[in-house]
Amino acid sequence: MTASITDSLAPLRRPSGGFAMLALDQRESLRVMLAEARGVAIDDATVADFKLAGLRTLTPFASAVLLDRAFAWDRAVAEHAIAPGCALIAAADLFIPGTDEIIGSVEIDTEVVPAKVRAQGASALKLLVIWRPDEPAEQRVALVDAFIQRCRAAGLASIVEPVSRKPRGGGAWDLDAGILAAAQELGSRGADLYKAEVPLHGQGTEAEVRSRCAMLTRTIASPWVVLSSGVPQDQFPIAVEWACREGASGFLAGRGVWRGVLGHPGMEAALRAEAVPRLQQLSAVVDRVVGR
Repeated sequence: MTASITDSLAPLRRPSGGFAMLALDQRESLRVMLAEARGVAIDDATVADFKLAGLRTLTPFASAVLLDRAFAWDRAVAEHAIAPGCALIAAADLFIPGTDEIIGSVEIDTEVVPAKVRAQGASALKLLVIWRPDEPAEQRVALVDAFIQRCRAAGLASIVEPVSRKPRGGGAWDLDAGILAAAQELGSRGADLYKAEVPLHGQGTEAEVRSRCAMLTRTIASPWVVLSSGVPQDQFPIAVEWACREGASGFLAGRGVWRGVLGHPGMEAALRAEAVPRLQQLSAVVDRVVGR
């Protein structure tokens, strides 16, 4: 179905009404991925250069792009690196490392000033939320509520991204149970858009993945999209299709678009040759399924 152009998410949508959004807000996780792909230590400038190359090459084909303050925001704005017609989303989350995790916990990044980023062209803010089965719901709910209020006060759309993670205290855990529990806890708090992990990371049968996506649709009060972390890159297009056939409205993804090019020396050429076709393929899936 085609969305109304009057809703708060209109700048982020494709003409079909779906979302084909690019994520380039990864921080230390991107540094690790680049180091693994290239076999060398990666400095801040290399991380930033990859992000700027991605912006210049990929945003002509994305309905929106998500970007972080730490590595790329100011430079991207100053260099006009984002293509016209691609909406801008500011990552408003501050990542705090854990003892054995790149992201152990998350706070609202108060250095991302909503009025300022809106003046710089942002249409939305995004907040990552770590959902753990052994931590109290009240803290997560309070964090999300404060974030949504912060967005509303500035006239920006709010995107909430809960991710299911292992218990703080260790022990067995169920990724998929956490994905659903997070949606039950945070999917009706009033965010404009909910960003979810693909159930089973897209690696179950079609019936298994689609039934879990249908549960998310019944649980989440807003439109929702999938992220690509954890899903094999070649599996991500079919995972997007399964999710959209069960009520998702598209994707906001990074790894599923550009991870395969991280080891290439000619970055922009590799992005054009490999990542652009992936993004176009994913966008075509959204247009075909969501816009039907």
